[in-house]
Amino acid sequence: MLSSPIGRYRPGTSALHQLDARVKSLCLVVLLVLMFIVTTPTQLALAVTLFAALVALSGTRPATVAASVRPIVPFALLVAVFNLFLTRTGTPLAQLGPLTITSDGPWVALLYALRLVMAVGMGALLLLTTTPTAITDALESLLSPLGRLGLPAHEIAMIFSLALRFVPVIADEVTSVRDAQVARGATFDEGGLANRVRALSSVLVPVLAGAIRHADNLSRALDARCYEGGRGRTRYHEQRVTGLDLAFVAACALWAAVLLALGFLGI
Repeated sequence: MLSSPIGRYRPGTSALHQLDARVKSLCLVVLLVLMFIVTTPTQLALAVTLFAALVALSGTRPATVAASVRPIVPFALLVAVFNLFLTRTGTPLAQLGPLTITSDGPWVALLYALRLVMAVGMGALLLLTTTPTAITDALESLLSPLGRLGLPAHEIAMIFSLALRFVPVIADEVTSVRDAQVARGATFDEGGLANRVRALSSVLVPVLAGAIRHADNLSRALDARCYEGGRGRTRYHEQRVTGLDLAFVAACALWAAVLLALGFLGI
């Protein structure tokens, strides 16, 4: 999980790649939030259809998207297990000691797991089809109206961009440190839980030290270049909303309206 970052930018010319980063970010965030109001089988089918359509529009292989959401799968399975045994509505089907599986348990377990995976998958699609620079510019543009209230929009966007930039760097460092520890005889899949946690600390401590080192080097590099952000800075690529963006917004709005209508009707 530590060595599998959720989404690395993949260059492409797909429809999702060509969308304005501001439009794409807002739409995908709204769709991600709407995933958590899915409660019926019809709504879930509509959500799965939307997710499949977004994957097709991204031009990204399904295996690549699956690899991006793989870190969240264990947590989704844990959520599914909890809901399977803790759901009390429905007819009892099986009794496992103090735990009872009801007729609603499997459905609730599947629903919560799929909602979580698709929500993370949409975030991964945003990262897979948008460069960190474009995401930074979009965030700064969206936060710029709050600058009148004293919010440092540029600084927040830059910090967010740097965080995204160093996700793959830290992931690669995790892999390198883990391989180095294995070469020295360390094992991470043997013994009880306490032994595995202690073994994991031999990876986390060097990675944390490396992250602090990267942050220090980056701050020195910014100081050496006399970097100053904020008002007056220009962009190499200007952001423009096109007809493709408007069509995407309309399609997302239509999907959201249908989803909310199905929920209101209880279908």
